[in-house]
Amino acid sequence: MFARLIARDRGAKRRVAALYVALVEHARRPEFYTGCGVPDTVWGRFDMIILHAFLVFRRLQDDGTAHQDFSQALFDHMFADVDHNLRELGVGDLSVGKKVKQMAQGFYGRVAAYEKGLAADDVAALDEALRRNLFGGADPTPEQVGAIRDYLRREAGAIRSWPIDRLLRGEISFGPPPGAMEG
Repeated sequence: MFARLIARDRGAKRRVAALYVALVEHARRPEFYTGCGVPDTVWGRFDMIILHAFLVFRRLQDDGTAHQDFSQALFDHMFADVDHNLRELGVGDLSVGKKVKQMAQGFYGRVAAYEKGLAADDVAALDEALRRNLFGGADPTPEQVGAIRDYLRREAGAIRSWPIDRLLRGEISFGPPPGAMEG
């Protein structure tokens, strides 16, 4: 699918990569890990990337299937990066494909849980999805879960107001992480 997008638009690969890099850079902001209690582990960082990717994919779907190729290209790029990082971490070549498949399934499960909580404006469901997924085995305080929930809701609203052409140009900006403006 990515090849089809590139055939029509030579700069697409560059824009997809730029969007992904900006998304990852924001997901790695220390405030998420120090103040919000997200585990500063491979899985915690992966889950922060998923949380931010979810927001981008959600916005790309606002126009139906109009941006399906771009969305798929971003997904493919994201999981190519996951593959690369697993190899860098020393996961054996024979295990990488299986791990990537598990991580992709986890991605879809998290996206469904976050969407369900946001779409229904169900605070309890969203908190539970965050505890189970983003915080994994950690034991966050209710305030930490609430801070991430409020951040997710704020950013979901903000991204909906962005002109879609910003994303398609590879541009993205998120608001500050919880606690970033308190210090």
